[in-house]
Amino acid sequence: MSNQAELYHELLGQTKALITNESDIIANMANISALLFERLTEVNWVGFYRLIDDELVLGPFQGKVACIRIPVGKGVCGTCVSTGDVQRIADVHKFDGHIACDASSNAELVVPVKVAGKVVAILDIDSTAFGRFDEQDEQGIRSIVKVFEQNIAAQNDIKA
Repeated sequence: MSNQAELYHELLGQTKALITNESDIIANMANISALLFERLTEVNWVGFYRLIDDELVLGPFQGKVACIRIPVGKGVCGTCVSTGDVQRIADVHKFDGHIACDASSNAELVVPVKVAGKVVAILDIDSTAFGRFDEQDEQGIRSIVKVFEQNIAAQNDIKA
């Protein structure tokens, strides 16, 4: 197992330990953001945006101040919501319609948080390093988001 695979295995276990017996979604978003910000290298922002009334609204995060509202379909985060797919962008400056909340961010990984098949939030991770995120990062973050989705569904008695 590579160091990166070991890291994501540890992060998954830590995420489970943090959120398993906690029903508050905001508290869980805060702890997941803090954990990832602390443990991932070359990351300058980690946080959640919640989908409220067809608009992404800033949730718990770690890093510099951020855009508060992002329209669905706009920027990397809004595109993640409109497509329902992970956005792994090596150079955000080449992404049509990129919203620069922090001009020092150069790469981005955005994973949708889905409950009952619908996007309810997104997890956004920014880096100052171009090409920072690879397939292992994407899979590792997807596994963490999956545990979070299961937690949300269990709290709301919904099938994830």
